[in-house]
Amino acid sequence: MKPFIVCEHVDFGYENQDAVIDLSLAIYPGDYLCIVGANGSGKSTLIKGLLGLLTPTAGTMTVAGELKKGGIGYLPQQTAAQQDFPATVGEVVLSGALSRRGNLPFYSRKEKELALRSMDRLGVLGLEKKCYRELSGGQKQRVLIARALCATKHMLILDEPTTGLDPSTIQDFYRLVRELNRKDNITIVMVSHDIRNVILHADRILHMQQHILFSGTPKEYKKTAAGKVFLGAETEEEWE
Repeated sequence: MKPFIVCEHVDFGYENQDAVIDLSLAIYPGDYLCIVGANGSGKSTLIKGLLGLLTPTAGTMTVAGELKKGGIGYLPQQTAAQQDFPATVGEVVLSGALSRRGNLPFYSRKEKELALRSMDRLGVLGLEKKCYRELSGGQKQRVLIARALCATKHMLILDEPTTGLDPSTIQDFYRLVRELNRKDNITIVMVSHDIRNVILHADRILHMQQHILFSGTPKEYKKTAAGKVFLGAETEEEWE
């Protein structure tokens, strides 16, 4: 299977200061990869690099044609201003198709139909005329994922998506993401501090500290010294 993204000894950074160093990584169709690490470990910089917002300062990054044509759906961390955005659900979701619109002044029928399908897939179709800022935290996340799906059918990148959500909504979110990954074959790349849920749901873990401290399965991660420290568990049995 051909990978979507391949990084070979890549550095990413700003103003002569690299935050990600010597990264070698391949992301394949259908992957569910979670990126973990302490604050300042290079996670956000890596995400910007994968999105093409940063050019490698060293090494090479290769992106498959499918992603170049279909794009990557991105759900960034939400600020207070974004949470209070005064637009309808339908407008928010449809804005995800902006990159498809090109230079045309209006959205096409095809793009509007895509937005409706995305809202239906995420269970928010009945909310399209409701103001986004009036929604619950869980509803907002579903709307934002629907928006991201308007940009791609291949890969979603999610940056700390469970911040501020209550426990039951967090579990609903992880069930939804796993369903998108397994049933819709959407590749998931997620940055998260929610390590206990990450261990339960992801297929691969990437632990960053500028360099890669670990890359592999959750089962393998639980056995490593770095994993045990970060997880706060002294023994693997605590996670069984």
